Amino acid sequence: MKKLIVLILIAVLFAGIFAGCTKKDEKTVIQLNEVTHSVFYAPLYVAINNGYFADEGLEIVLTNGGGSDRTMTAILSGSAEIGLLGPETAVYVYSGGSTNHPVVFGQLTQKDGSFLIGRTANNDFHWSDLAGSEVIGGRMGGMPAMCLEYALFKNGLVKGQNITINYDVQFNLITAAFESGTGDYCTMFEPGASSYQAAGKGYILASVGAEAGNMPYTCFMATRTYINEHADKVQAFMRAIIRGIDFVTASESADIAAALAPSFPDTSLDILTYSVASYKAIGAYKTTPVMSEEEFDNLQDVLLFAGTITEKIPYAAVIDNTIAESLLNE
Repeated sequence: MKKLIVLILIAVLFAGIFAGCTKKDEKTVIQLNEVTHSVFYAPLYVAINNGYFADEGLEIVLTNGGGSDRTMTAILSGSAEIGLLGPETAVYVYSGGSTNHPVVFGQLTQKDGSFLIGRTANNDFHWSDLAGSEVIGGRMGGMPAMCLEYALFKNGLVKGQNITINYDVQFNLITAAFESGTGDYCTMFEPGASSYQAAGKGYILASVGAEAGNMPYTCFMATRTYINEHADKVQAFMRAIIRGIDFVTASESADIAAALAPSFPDTSLDILTYSVASYKAIGAYKTTPVMSEEEFDNLQDVLLFAGTITEKIPYAAVIDNTIAESLLNE
């Protein structure tokens, strides 16, 4: 009997140890929907591949929205907990009167990440060369289309007057449409742009981001309800992202490319390195996830210019830097 009791106690002890280990090793899953899959979001993939999320006890399930409108739909429907997309969508939803609108809690990029692609090489390219042509610009009201419009306007090109912008092609189908013969020019993100050029299908002519200038471009956001109810998860998520941002800020392009490789298995290291270098050259990556009020105001100037809003909304309505700032102050 005593032997039986000892055996039971030993069994209970080991069961407790194993249960504790299981609980410790369990990962908290976060459903993350990204607007597209691009080297433009390097800090995110670095955080995944370098184990920064795992260090926080998080497992990221990543899905591709294929456009900000679809990623926003995923957030609002609950199929995604967090979205990586353009902050303009938060402005649109708030302006529409939503009571549980998305809130930006971290900014990742600060310039447009697309590159202008032409069908022929032009080593002496000027934006004015586009006069009279058709450019595939993406969805009307989306950041890629609005930044393109702004870059063209800065160079005397106005849609409907001396240039045509095609808004009819879905964001994730632009490359296929261009390859099939639609338009004279289009825009692509990396590594798609470099891969397309390497295949001899087209040529990179210019950076839309370099021409349009700094603005909040891609951000992490979730509904206010989700942020309030899962503050610990959001904090852990941002802690990993900040480590990813720091890595990209401090590292050489080749080292960043090596960290990105698992997320782009069909892309060579040379293309990845070139893509990262292109983004670093124009200052596309933010060095801090905090969005300033001035940056948000610049964004709304672009939205007003594009005619997608008629008046600005309050900065505090859709931007919440409290989690990012608290982590940076640790």
